[in-house]
Amino acid sequence: MGKIQTFPLKQETDIVIIRQQVRKAAQEAGLGLVSQTKIVTAASEIARNALIYGGGGECVLETTERDRRKAVRLSISDQGNGIENLERAMVDGYTSGNGLGLGLSGAKRLSDDFRIESRPGAGTTVELWKWR
Repeated sequence: MGKIQTFPLKQETDIVIIRQQVRKAAQEAGLGLVSQTKIVTAASEIARNALIYGGGGECVLETTERDRRKAVRLSISDQGNGIENLERAMVDGYTSGNGLGLGLSGAKRLSDDFRIESRPGAGTTVELWKWR
C-alpha cells in the first residue's frame, strides 16, 4: 500500500489541485509522460462531472503496487442524485445536454482499469487506475 491523499471537490480550483497532485503521483509511480497525461485527463473529466452534476464530493488518490507493478488509483465520489441510466451514459457521444459527451467513456478509455457505481439518490463513485 502506498501513499493515500484525500482532496475535497467543492469548486473549480479543487480540480486544478487534483490535476496537479495526480500528475505528481503518476511521476512518483514512474509512469511515462503519455500515461501521466492520460490519467490526469481522466481525473479531470471525472472530477468535473462530480462537481457539475453531483454537486461536489471528494477525490481519494493513492499510489499502489501489485505484482511489482506500480499504479496510480483514484476514487472520485459525489453525493448527487446518481446517474439515471448508467449504461446509456457510458456510450461514446452521450451528452446530458450541457456536456461534450466524452466524460465517462473518455475517462474509461484513458484508464487501464475503470469502475463506476451509481445509486439513485445516493451519488456516484468512479475508480480509475493507471499502471506502470
